[in-house]
Amino acid sequence: MTSGPRNLITDVPGLLVGNAQDDALKSGATVLTAPNPFTASVHVMGGAPGTRETDLLAPDKTVSRVDAIVLSGGSAFGLDACSGVADALRAQHRGFEVGNVVVPIVPGAILFDLLNGGDKAWAENPYRALGRHAFEGASEQFDLGTAGAGTGALAAMQKGGLGSASFVMENGVTVGALVAANPLGSVTTPGDRHFWAAPFELGDEFGGLGPDSNTGLGRVLTSRKAKAMRPAQPDKANTTIAIVATDAALSKPQCHRLAVAAHDGIARAIVPAHTPGDGDLVFGVSTGNHDLPEAELGLLGHVASICLSRAIARAVFLASPAAGDLLPCWSGLHDLS
Repeated sequence: MTSGPRNLITDVPGLLVGNAQDDALKSGATVLTAPNPFTASVHVMGGAPGTRETDLLAPDKTVSRVDAIVLSGGSAFGLDACSGVADALRAQHRGFEVGNVVVPIVPGAILFDLLNGGDKAWAENPYRALGRHAFEGASEQFDLGTAGAGTGALAAMQKGGLGSASFVMENGVTVGALVAANPLGSVTTPGDRHFWAAPFELGDEFGGLGPDSNTGLGRVLTSRKAKAMRPAQPDKANTTIAIVATDAALSKPQCHRLAVAAHDGIARAIVPAHTPGDGDLVFGVSTGNHDLPEAELGLLGHVASICLSRAIARAVFLASPAAGDLLPCWSGLHDLS
């Protein structure tokens, strides 16, 4: 297996991603969309999710295809980014048809970035406009790191961010991951240099430093984020939200199983993961263009999990510094030149 040509989720044919952010706000939104509706489901493993329309994505619910999925900062305020996307879809007469009415179905999930040092004193919720702007700018190429929904993200020890990665399997199926990483846990091992996801890295996509050679890791947990946010409750200011996608033709229940399997990627890249204070969530998406034998569904989930681990590490590796940051960037802690 190799990465796709862009090493982005948009290597899955037909998918587009758009970002919008406000640097003063230190927050933003990211939208995954496509020219045609796509099959989607979701699985939540964190204890503090913030979502819109995710119940509809359960395997037994009616609507199986959607036109867009939103990842956003802003906690509950950020769910309004979905409304901005719905506005844009309605203007294009896209959505779920009921008689002569079209209702855009826009699932979304948010992360908590309200205590990251940005200016949150808005008079009008900014996320509706950010969502629409992200949707209208969607393309095959998009920025990673401090961009979109990852603009204000913070991991335990350094800035988080927006990450993506892809694989092309030997059978020709493409798998991609997109993530906004804002976890309670750490993406790096003690010392901040090595990534937990290092065993799955392709080339030097997040530094090429290899795994940490120390043993007994994971016993001591420290967090610069927790110290920077006190006296607030830093255990409630987190969440990693992700999308894994493939051009394999999957049903809605199979998309759900893809999302379930992909959660392994969060656990391999973040320590600890799936805590009561994280809203860890993965959407599973299929564009349905490539037949896949049922016997290979397990392999597909495994590949998606590795993709997601790599995307999380890339999110932190590619984060860039900005005025007023609470935490350093990984690149500011380590000079690879």
